[in-house]
Amino acid sequence: MTRKQKKTLIRIIVSGVLLAAAAFVPVKGVVRLAVYAVPYAVIGWDVLWKAVRNICHGQVFDENFLMAIATLGAFGTGEYAEAASVMLFYQIGELFQSCAVGKSRRSIASLMDIRPDYANIQRDGQLVRIDPDEVGIGDIIVVKPGERIPLDGTVTEGESSVDTAALTGESLPRTVRAGEDVISGCINRSGLIKVRVNKKFGESTVAKILDLVENSSSKKAKAENFITRFARYYTPVVVIAAVLLAVIPPIVLGGGWTGWLHRALIFLVISCPCALVISVPLSFFGGIGGASRKGILVKGGNYLEILADSEIVVFDKTGTLTKGVFNVTAVHPEEISEQRLIELAAYAESYSVHPIAKSILEAYAKDTDQNRITSCEELSGKGVKAVIDGLEVCVGNDKLMEQLGVGWRPCHHVGTTVHVAVNGKYAGHMVISDEIKETSADAVKSLKEKGVKRTVMLTGDSATVGEDAARRLGLDEVYTELLPAGKVEKVEKLLESKSPKGKLVFVGDGINDAPVLSRADIGIAMGAMGSDAAIEAADIVLMDDDPVKIADAIDISVKTVRIVRQNIVFALGVKLIVLLLGALGIANMWAAVFADVGVSVLAILNAMRAMRVK
Repeated sequence: MTRKQKKTLIRIIVSGVLLAAAAFVPVKGVVRLAVYAVPYAVIGWDVLWKAVRNICHGQVFDENFLMAIATLGAFGTGEYAEAASVMLFYQIGELFQSCAVGKSRRSIASLMDIRPDYANIQRDGQLVRIDPDEVGIGDIIVVKPGERIPLDGTVTEGESSVDTAALTGESLPRTVRAGEDVISGCINRSGLIKVRVNKKFGESTVAKILDLVENSSSKKAKAENFITRFARYYTPVVVIAAVLLAVIPPIVLGGGWTGWLHRALIFLVISCPCALVISVPLSFFGGIGGASRKGILVKGGNYLEILADSEIVVFDKTGTLTKGVFNVTAVHPEEISEQRLIELAAYAESYSVHPIAKSILEAYAKDTDQNRITSCEELSGKGVKAVIDGLEVCVGNDKLMEQLGVGWRPCHHVGTTVHVAVNGKYAGHMVISDEIKETSADAVKSLKEKGVKRTVMLTGDSATVGEDAARRLGLDEVYTELLPAGKVEKVEKLLESKSPKGKLVFVGDGINDAPVLSRADIGIAMGAMGSDAAIEAADIVLMDDDPVKIADAIDISVKTVRIVRQNIVFALGVKLIVLLLGALGIANMWAAVFADVGVSVLAILNAMRAMRVK
């Protein structure tokens, strides 16, 4: 609780005690007025001051004005206890509201703890702490156990357990070793590691996250904008209605001014729009905060609102549904051993920087002795030819084998087939494929359970590879062999095919996905290993690249929008009923207090449910 909230609580307690004591003081007239004026002044002086100040600044019709007029009017009609009580309960509601908003803000502000204060760098044999902004690309930083990793980079030395909970929402740490990438904002738990910096601090993961969090509340949902406009016109209308209620009936009916003035004051208390003005933004803010704890960064309440109407979810393949890392998944030798086939292919590919070459070298898992290689030639679009231990080894695709006149065999495994020929004779082949993420099939299944009507995959891969992946994942549609421009065209057609209220979501990670992310109704980017351009273009970022989080994000958005609608219907419904009863003289000042403070508290309690995420 903040200092201001503590002071308000003390005033509430003091005023409440004084108000209770005033009820037992046997006095009348001016003395009774003075007795009740003391607790009223203790609890309501700031409301009166804000009302006067806002009037001076031209902001007449706000909740402070309504409460000031209603309670001072009650004093004028002799309703001293009611006037002080209304102001007391109003302040209790305001305190409750302040605490709720503070809790919601803290749920998002907790992400600010990921900001690193310093980076360790070695200079003249000494470890020096410097500002992360001063570290350049290529510099080696030292991260001790217990410290936060300040910048994105690659581990060069050491092994450690890294806690990624603040970024991804995952409680289990992961182990990192030399050669593996780490992202800023994570906590180094166990061992000392050295990291080669890949990005400047301003472009690092932690800097981008902080920017997203700081700006998330600036993009309001349609419901929030509606409530803002509604309150702007609603308050003046009810004030005018209250004035007419106090004046017209006595003129028409001839007398009864005090009774009708009392009804008008009750009308004013009831009409305060606190429940709507606070609970709706609080619901979206709570939803964003709840999502952030799951490692889902939403850039604004408007995107959370749109996501709730997801009808079509379109996926990129590589890096989104698959790991984006090519591996040797099958080895089929002919007349030589499996290990010998991999060894010859690895030596032939040892000079290449192609991802397929890298995957073969990783499968070999040994250092290559370059003295064994007499010559090496890269054959563009076909493969490589090398002389290894006096043997001519050719490694490549079907076209290379056909060029050499070597009879090759097709493989029943799905993936990129790499053939190997030794001295003009077929030695066997390997299959290189991009592994599907363990959670991808569950993600597609979960989306369908959430009511998503169509799941689609767009990929630049061949029809065989793409259709196999789509079948294994249970996707409804797949479009293969697409260039970036082709993906945009497909999304355009899918946008035309959806229902008027339905929304299209695109999920991607690569730099070539940025145009599609921008074109979709909602763009979701993989944040851990996704490209900067994709993260920038997206509306929602998944910090751990887990596609299952898409269904979680939809769950949170649906829950948040449902809470917002509940609060709007409940607040307006109760207020309209009690307003009508107040105008007819049936509802008293205590009913007015419930319609204002009670409804606000209930709406805020309901809004806070958006922060709770399973």
